[in-house]
Amino acid sequence: MGSFSIWHWLVVLVIVMLVFGTKKLRNMGSDLGGAVKGFKDGMKTGEDKAEQIPQQAAAQQTASADKTVDVQAKDLNK
Repeated sequence: MGSFSIWHWLVVLVIVMLVFGTKKLRNMGSDLGGAVKGFKDGMKTGEDKAEQIPQQAAAQQTASADKTVDVQAKDLNK
C-alpha cells in the first residue's frame, strides 16, 4: 500500500499529458534544461571570479599604499 506500482505512474503520466499537452511538456523540459545549463555556467564563472578577486585585491592594495588621502572631518552637529 505504501509504494506505487508502474501502473499508478502510467496513469498519472497520462493524466498529466491530457491536462498539459505534449507540446507544453516539451517546452517545459527544454526550459528546465536551459535553466540548469545557465546555472552551471554561472557557477563556473563565479568560481573563476572568486579566484581572480584575491589577485586583484592584492594589486589594488599595493597601488593604494602609495596614495594616501589626508582629510579633516567636519562636525555636523553644530
